[in-house]
Amino acid sequence: MGAIDYRSTKDFVIRDIVHFYKANGWSSAQKPELLQKALRRSENVISAWDGDKLIGLGNAISDGFLVVYYPHLLVLPDYHGIGVGKEIIRQMKARYEDFHQHMIIADADAVGFYRSVGFSRAGETVSMWIYEGNDHPSIFRGKVGEH
Repeated sequence: MGAIDYRSTKDFVIRDIVHFYKANGWSSAQKPELLQKALRRSENVISAWDGDKLIGLGNAISDGFLVVYYPHLLVLPDYHGIGVGKEIIRQMKARYEDFHQHMIIADADAVGFYRSVGFSRAGETVSMWIYEGNDHPSIFRGKVGEH
């Protein structure tokens, strides 16, 4: 592993994106053209590279003034635990430092990580969605309305 290069770019090759999202088990890899369009239309995308290998990515969707939402933060499993995700979040938070609200939805196994970079549970709020994927199996365990 060489020095990690962080870039603010939306110019990705579909093949790299699909491989990257599949390696993380994300269902959006099944819709490569839509995924590429979504990243290109995001307000901001920070990616991490080890040479020419995409190893980390985070994106932001925002109203431009008050609220920013970070829908994707992924790091290749072989690169977990070395600070790649923390650096992506640090750069995103710096970009939106004057915003009133930073939002993220965290799977249970990622809550500790997000707490370590400054996020906390939003009061008594509950995440809700209409979702076509199956890469978040814990949401399907109970009856509708339990989560």
